[in-house]
Amino acid sequence: MAYYLLKTEPTEYSFADLEHDQTTIWDGVSNPVALKNLRNMQAGDELVIYHTGDERQAVGTASVLKNDATDARNPRVQIKARRKLTAVTLAQMKSNKLFADSPLLRQGRLSVVPLTEAQYRFLCGR
Repeated sequence: MAYYLLKTEPTEYSFADLEHDQTTIWDGVSNPVALKNLRNMQAGDELVIYHTGDERQAVGTASVLKNDATDARNPRVQIKARRKLTAVTLAQMKSNKLFADSPLLRQGRLSVVPLTEAQYRFLCGR
């Protein structure tokens, strides 16, 4: 099992939207590194949904149902909402040594970020 953080602009598609829809297709990624991360996702992988923009915080969890990566330039990952989190802000992540080498902090514009299990557990409050 792998762990990822998915960034979204809450005015475009928020975690509340995902909760309402229950499932959605995550696609439309253009950054080559983010695309690679998206292509690597497999059913059962765990996700953290992160709101960008003015919020800058992890707000919920989801899981990968399936990944259609037949089009390498536009993989389509079906995800399912899991649970709302007690928000963890970017400032909290920056102050935690678990994220010292994280692409989340080093590559700010990366929209699909791999997480370690420890980072995932921290964001989930475990």
